[in-house]
Amino acid sequence: MFTDVHCHPFDLSQFFPQFEQKRRQLKVLAAASSCSVEEFTHNETIARNAQLDGFTPLLPYFGIHPQQLEVRNEKLEIGNENLLEIIDMLAKEKRIAAIGECGFDLYNDNFKKTEKMQESFFSAQIEIALKHDLPVVLHVRRAMHKIFAAAKDLSKCRAVVFHSWSGTLEEGQSLLRRGVNAFFSFGNTIKLNHKQAKRSCAFLAADRLLTETDAPYQPRLGQAFSLWADIPLIIEATCALRYEAGNNISAKELENTIENNFKKIFYYN
Repeated sequence: MFTDVHCHPFDLSQFFPQFEQKRRQLKVLAAASSCSVEEFTHNETIARNAQLDGFTPLLPYFGIHPQQLEVRNEKLEIGNENLLEIIDMLAKEKRIAAIGECGFDLYNDNFKKTEKMQESFFSAQIEIALKHDLPVVLHVRRAMHKIFAAAKDLSKCRAVVFHSWSGTLEEGQSLLRRGVNAFFSFGNTIKLNHKQAKRSCAFLAADRLLTETDAPYQPRLGQAFSLWADIPLIIEATCALRYEAGNNISAKELENTIENNFKKIFYYN
């Protein structure tokens, strides 16, 4: 079964209203990221309907994206919503499969201004994940040093998924040596000229790999937005990279391995 560890159905629906029908047709087991209450409600409804209809599940998760951090107070609120309290409640009620996407983004000066806030929100979300034994899904851009600084806490997490891994092969291997139960997700970027992502995808152990669309935000060349139909192409591209690196694996074997990785992370049977 094909798996998509990171997608945004709420956002994708604005471009492609038939997205859920297509996912069901392709039988893609997916995990949906939410960064607002409205988005989570939408994704949870899709997940519930898929379950009731007997189709391939969609697993919702919720987190505070580092790019969201524009307003805060001593309670770490965003706007009028205390999202940390909401995330903790959803985790307690077992309505989310993971905490995320959360993490760090220091890509530009505007994001760098919120670095201290990012640290606070990140730590708070890791605490919730540990409290409820949930995996975390991380967004990390120009901030790998922050992840290594938090490696001790991350090593306590059930699993740590690096959405659209952009670190080096050596950084990934170092996190594993530090005891972090890390999994590295790849999407359409490996079909582009992202050398670090391609090298990591080629050499990291297969039992640490995941696939994602980041739909609709990671389109192939010539495509308006990314879709679940991209997953088989990402599998093929991964196989090609690993073949060139001497780590030959068939597309079906890799598909099965990645499915097993997905299920181990989310305790999905």
